[in-house]
Amino acid sequence: MLLSRQILTLAIVGATTLFAQTPAPFDVEEATISHVHEAMKAGRLTCRDLVDQYLKRIDLYDKNGPAINAIVLVNPDARKEAAELDRRFAQSGLTGPLHCVPMIVKDNFETRGLRTTNGALAFASYIPAEDAFLVKRVREAGALVLAKSNMAEWAFSPYETVSSIVPGYTKNPYALDRVTAGSSGGTAAAVAASFGLAGLGTDTGNSIRGPSSHQALAGIRSTMGLTSRAGVFPLNLLADIAGPMARTVEDVTRIFQVIVGPDPNDPVTASAAAHLPQDYLASLDRNGLRGVTIGVLHQAYDRESADPEVVRVFLAALEDLRRAGATIVDPAQVNGLDDLRRPQDAASPPAPCMGFKYDINRFLAARSNFVPVRDLAAIIQSRGFHPTVQRRLEEAEKVSENGPASLACEADTSYREQFRTAVAKTMDRLNLDAFVYPTWSNPPRLIGDLNTPAGDNSQVFSPTTGFPSINVPMGYTRGGTLPAGITFYGRAWSEATLIKYAYAYEQATRHRHAPASTPPLR
Repeated sequence: MLLSRQILTLAIVGATTLFAQTPAPFDVEEATISHVHEAMKAGRLTCRDLVDQYLKRIDLYDKNGPAINAIVLVNPDARKEAAELDRRFAQSGLTGPLHCVPMIVKDNFETRGLRTTNGALAFASYIPAEDAFLVKRVREAGALVLAKSNMAEWAFSPYETVSSIVPGYTKNPYALDRVTAGSSGGTAAAVAASFGLAGLGTDTGNSIRGPSSHQALAGIRSTMGLTSRAGVFPLNLLADIAGPMARTVEDVTRIFQVIVGPDPNDPVTASAAAHLPQDYLASLDRNGLRGVTIGVLHQAYDRESADPEVVRVFLAALEDLRRAGATIVDPAQVNGLDDLRRPQDAASPPAPCMGFKYDINRFLAARSNFVPVRDLAAIIQSRGFHPTVQRRLEEAEKVSENGPASLACEADTSYREQFRTAVAKTMDRLNLDAFVYPTWSNPPRLIGDLNTPAGDNSQVFSPTTGFPSINVPMGYTRGGTLPAGITFYGRAWSEATLIKYAYAYEQATRHRHAPASTPPLR
């Protein structure tokens, strides 16, 4: 009997010791770049393990289970690339600031060796030989492209994410019957559901900030010229911006730090060099709102159709800003906007300045030996697009191509400059450090609903001025189920300042939580 008890005791002690020595599994849900790198340095995680977990989540949740439908292509070499990163890590440690960051990349970014379609069947056979500039930058920093994400075809729609590449809509993981808010909705849904560590999207009028708002993410739309669009299918280069989306302000800043800077293949970035280098990570200050003055930009969001719950959440956010040390100026009216002469009202042709036809035709002409269709007319003839965009494509083809020297562009340039001046004068007059407003005035709409108010507040101020803005989660509506976001908007080249405010607000409130539809794998 005594011997049996001794054996049993030894077995229990041995099992307890073994259990204590076995490292806890690394859970990728809501993981951050810092979490990943700390686990790798501690020997608890390899890049291959990390990639495998994300691929398993994609397999179980993207086309199965909740069927988020955010992914159009998984990188078939992801595991091989992860193994190479592990080999290099074993030799010399982290390969860069984004070592083994599995990225979800919107399908309008050219990706070397991976199909790039801009959401359209017309480009289903297009496999670029080179990476877009931002993709190249993140790869050089140690990241890998895990998957390409679904998008609103041609980046046309700020309201829903549907393409001709995969059947059906991309769903909002917080409510599977709700939209993702537009063209970068696939990236946002995938990052929110932890299909990858972070993502890249584009924003012409909304599509970094809007999808980030609808899916409780941080997203940065930079100053025009700070980030390159080279290698990204254009929608309208007068307003197109490419940038990062992530689950935390810290992660979106880590990616932003890597991607900013001049690129000779995108002339608009020539001015970026004068504003770099900057240590954007130094802006991650929990006390960053103390002593600042922030204006409430009612002109961006105040409308009769604004949802009362969103307004209540925003008012609570203003109180949170005050508690964090900010002085709130409410309202902060930008004077003179109603008197500005819009380009379509000026003495110019009815066609826009440059615009989609102008930009897409030149993008395709530069790749004429590689792309399956060479201009907008050929796209229309191919029928390789979703039926919902046919009319817009045909209307774009009918208009004149007004180049930079046209009357239309002269009017557009004048309007944008007057708008910038009005915003800057207001900030000077009221001694403002930034503006805030709800990114959308209404919750995410039901999929297929194009009748109820959308509430998109992002189309005017940042795109027209070229000034930067950042979305951060500010809470939830409909019983705590539907995310809502707040936008911090400021002067040109003020990204470091806006990051400081966004981070301080995020840390003071910590609104983000994971969606219930894609739980951790056990």
